[in-house]
Amino acid sequence: MAVTRTGGASARWLSFAEAQTAQLPFDDPAETVITLDYSSGQRALEDDDFPFEVLSDIAETESWRKEINRPTTHIHKWWAQRLGTVFRAMVLGAFAPSGTDLFDLFYKPVRIKDGVVFDPFMGSGTTIAEAVKLGARGVGRDINAVAHFLVKCALSVHNRKAILDTFHEIEHDVADKVRSYYRTTLPDGSSADVLYYFWVKVIDCPSCDTPVDLFSSMIFARHAYPRKYPKSRAVCPSCGGINEVRYDAKDAQCTSCNKCFDPSDGPANGQSATCPTCAHKFPIAKTVRTKDEPPEHRLYAKLVLMPDGTKTYLPATEEDHKIYAKAQRSLSRRKNAYPIAGITPGHNTNQALGYNYRFWHQMFNARQLLCLSFLADRIREIDDTVLRELFTCLFSGALEFNNMFASYKGEGTGAVRHMFAHHILKPERVPLEANLWGTPKSSGSFSTMFEGRIRRALDYADNPFELRVDHSTGKRKTEKVYGLSEKLGFPVAEDYASFVEGKRVYLSCGDSSATDLPDCSVDVILTDPPFFDNVHYSQLADFFHVWQRHILGDDGYRQQDTTRSEREVQNAQADDFTERLSGVWKEAHRVLKDDGLLAFTYHHSRPEGWRCVLRALMEAGFGITAAQPIKAEMSVAMPKHQAKEPIDLDIIIVCRKRSQIQKHKWNGDLFSTVTPVVTRQASRLIDSGRRLSRNDVRIIVMAQVLRQLSHAHSMEDALHILDDMNGDTEALIEKIHLLQKT
Repeated sequence: MAVTRTGGASARWLSFAEAQTAQLPFDDPAETVITLDYSSGQRALEDDDFPFEVLSDIAETESWRKEINRPTTHIHKWWAQRLGTVFRAMVLGAFAPSGTDLFDLFYKPVRIKDGVVFDPFMGSGTTIAEAVKLGARGVGRDINAVAHFLVKCALSVHNRKAILDTFHEIEHDVADKVRSYYRTTLPDGSSADVLYYFWVKVIDCPSCDTPVDLFSSMIFARHAYPRKYPKSRAVCPSCGGINEVRYDAKDAQCTSCNKCFDPSDGPANGQSATCPTCAHKFPIAKTVRTKDEPPEHRLYAKLVLMPDGTKTYLPATEEDHKIYAKAQRSLSRRKNAYPIAGITPGHNTNQALGYNYRFWHQMFNARQLLCLSFLADRIREIDDTVLRELFTCLFSGALEFNNMFASYKGEGTGAVRHMFAHHILKPERVPLEANLWGTPKSSGSFSTMFEGRIRRALDYADNPFELRVDHSTGKRKTEKVYGLSEKLGFPVAEDYASFVEGKRVYLSCGDSSATDLPDCSVDVILTDPPFFDNVHYSQLADFFHVWQRHILGDDGYRQQDTTRSEREVQNAQADDFTERLSGVWKEAHRVLKDDGLLAFTYHHSRPEGWRCVLRALMEAGFGITAAQPIKAEMSVAMPKHQAKEPIDLDIIIVCRKRSQIQKHKWNGDLFSTVTPVVTRQASRLIDSGRRLSRNDVRIIVMAQVLRQLSHAHSMEDALHILDDMNGDTEALIEKIHLLQKT
């Protein structure tokens, strides 16, 4: 083995503080490449001193701007885009021998010679990207066609010049046609681009039939930091005039009609609305469902990019309505302009269905559908398959920001709040329509996403970097460290035979409980399995899938108009989740070498989630050898901010085949083994400056409990103990949580 810990037996690990300020020897681009060969024995990922504190600090930095710090795996939306920092450390730790200084190795040019890494739940492809950056060979599989498609686009060989030339050809053929629908005439007669159109849902009052705007507040635009920048914009409920007001104003006088109004108040309040004409109060959703169509929308304002580069809010004009009507007429004349596919009931789609959205295309207005059809038809004409797929991926990514479920985030940040901010298809009462082609000052447009996603991904693929967090000056400073990894971009094998012949990456779409991999052909399995919960990725991914199918055809993995499968692991029913996860782990057991590692990241706040994992692992013949806390991927996600006890940690659960593990019988001494390990791990995180929520502590405790129970002589014994120890577990969680209060 080429890597050992400097200083031999007397060496020690760096403390968290020392690691933060250590001078790392990675600045010399000519530094000797370190080769890691696969070998048996304990690995660094299993060590008690695994440096999760400092790795979490790096991962925290990455998590704030994942699309910038790992752009290759963020060229398209996916719902569980894991942190590259974490999986780089997992790859290194899975191949490096016990005792290796992983933090030092993290910033070394390492190559894993001929090592095969398999991810059966590849999602956005983080595992495969990190593995091949380190010289390993990657096998990725996912049951969802959208996930397979985006990883294939991300990791394929790309010709930069051909990509740029193709973009300019599309721009030449389509841009002006799209821009013509996002233009406005200014009072002085000059023309300007409209950045965003502002719409509001309208439903008729059940009592007097008057159309009611579903504003919860007449303030429709404010800064992301309103206390620092209090200036906001409100629409007058009487005349539609646009008024400048404070974000917290309770009274205002319209500058257009002189009428007074409360900017903070609107007809909609929670789940009900009150008609301004007759004062009748009615339930919104129930009223919507009395009709067969989704609610109508009214255009009331726009944000214009002025010739001098400033931005101005203006009310919608007659010209704006005429342009939109022109788009409606043009759309009606186009054949096969958009996919017509029904939305299937499900936990993540029922809210949209409750508002009468029966088809995916109903989530767009006529202008959006027309302009999307211009782009889709042009992309379909691209001859080169790799280029056609890449631009379809870009097109598909732009859908997330160009629909009537998107909303306005405001100034001081990316303007468009994408439709999946809440991880469900939540109908937006005040949707935002962005300029699809876009301008240099646009957010979420096709052209700006080309710059921000495709160009950035190409740059990263040519010269990957890692992040280094430096506290030596007393201030947090982040640096990019280049020269550590191989370039990204490979011919992708579509079957195992091609992979055996020498290709570096093999990607497939299908049920990971049944693969074409031979027995004992994989060195390491690293993954992030779906959660036992209600966020079903396939239900949301269908939004993209129907458009990808519309452009690329219905062959291969796109034969169906849905990505849903009876064999997908993600399931809110404990027994179904366990049975399907166990199936994948059994297949993992078959293809993994006898002394190989299975390691995956996981967290859950409910006991059932942990019981399911333990049962699935033991049914498949795995036991847990280590459990390392690490920074989870969410730092800015909406569900995290809405949680009472947000989860900021994942656990890296490291497993071996039970045939390689010594069994143990527990006789009431379980917690005497678990408590010291949990206390030590929690204390290390607290001492590093990390605040642990009660659910963070729960994750640390439950992982160590499962680690010990997985060594029981039988699964029945392990589950019986787990079921009987809930009170003791809660007491330990409370005890550890109080450590940071003393």
